[in-house]
Amino acid sequence: MADRYLTVAGTGVHEIEIRRSRFLCALAPVASEEAARAVITARKKADPAARHHCHAFVVGVDGTLGQRDVQRERAPRIERSSDDGEPAGTAGTPMLEVLRRRELTDTVAVVTRYFGGVLLGAGGLIRAYGQAVSEAVDVIGVREYRRLRLVEVIVDYDRAGRLENDIRSSPYLLHATRFEDVAHFDVGLAPDQTDTFHAWLADLTGGEALAEEIGETWLPTP
Repeated sequence: MADRYLTVAGTGVHEIEIRRSRFLCALAPVASEEAARAVITARKKADPAARHHCHAFVVGVDGTLGQRDVQRERAPRIERSSDDGEPAGTAGTPMLEVLRRRELTDTVAVVTRYFGGVLLGAGGLIRAYGQAVSEAVDVIGVREYRRLRLVEVIVDYDRAGRLENDIRSSPYLLHATRFEDVAHFDVGLAPDQTDTFHAWLADLTGGEALAEEIGETWLPTP
């Protein structure tokens, strides 16, 4: 089972022009097929005059949806693409191949084409749609998520401020904080960090902090 995956770092649109045709590639991180199709629908509404809105998306990580919380159900990996009126295999397939080659998942790409009056041919279309997605990934960037063990740390308020600062400056990943009757910190740990974290925490707080593993989740690397 995978312990890491890559997705796009955010939502954005990048445009290229090839022989007077404009190719606008919209990328977005998505956590489900429904979310991917909502992005596709939105792009069609945003550019209603365009002749084609081709798309490709990949969702899932070795049978689990990305960006899930501890309780999220498993789901199969899904890959879909569409040529949306372009000759078969000239748009959606090369777009999907870029996502695969860049090892991206939980990602949707929509390329909107405004025809410039010059026919590109099958080979030209394949190169253009692939280039549009590849350049958009370069511009928008990639984010890595890792499957981490989640540990809840509970400590009194008099130690909370110092401990929060120490966690943030440590190699461990602070995922969430809650301040109730006591302070709660959810910390993400790689499997090989568990023992050292507990020893570090005990030394730092004089053994006064409680720490309990509460499951696993996907978290972005800093």
